[in-house]
Amino acid sequence: MPMPKKVLVLDTSILCCWLRVPGKDTAGPTDDLWDHDRINGLLATEKDAGSTFVLPIASLIETGNHISQSKGNCYQLAKKLTKCLTESITSKSPWAAFTDQSSLWEAAKLQELADNWPSLAAGGTSIGDATIKNVAEYYSSAGYTVEILTGDKGLKAYETSKPALTPRRRSATA
Repeated sequence: MPMPKKVLVLDTSILCCWLRVPGKDTAGPTDDLWDHDRINGLLATEKDAGSTFVLPIASLIETGNHISQSKGNCYQLAKKLTKCLTESITSKSPWAAFTDQSSLWEAAKLQELADNWPSLAAGGTSIGDATIKNVAEYYSSAGYTVEILTGDKGLKAYETSKPALTPRRRSATA
C-alpha cells in the first residue's frame, strides 16, 4: 500500500524567512535555526518528493502584515507572497488549492474556534496558531502525513501524528 501523500503547512515564521522579510530572516532556537537557504533546500526536496505545500490564511495575513511593516522593498516582497497565494488559488503544483481550507471558515467551524480558543489562549496559543493547528488537523483527518514547518516549538507541538497505515490482509486463497 502506498504511503499517504505528505502535506507541509507553512507557518508565518517560515514564510518570512523564505521570502527574506527584513528582521524576520531567521526563525527558531539557535540549536534549530531556520533561514532562507535551509527552507529553500527543504522545499525543493519536498517538491521533488511530491509533497504538497499549504498556505494557511493566518500565515498569509500575518506574513503580509510583516511585509507591509518591513524596512525592505515592500512591493517586491508583496509580489513574492502574492505569487504563493496565486499558485494556491489555482492549485499550481506543489501548492494545495486555497479553497481546500474553506470548510474551516464555515459557521460551525468558526464556532468551534470560538469555543476552544480561550483555553488555548490561556496557554499562550495565538488565534493564528490555533487556525494553523486546525489546518494541520484537517489534512491529517483526510489521510495525509502532515508536517507544520515552523520555527515555533509551541506550534510544532500541535503537529498531528502520522496517519496509521492499514495493514494488508492476506486473501483466503493465499
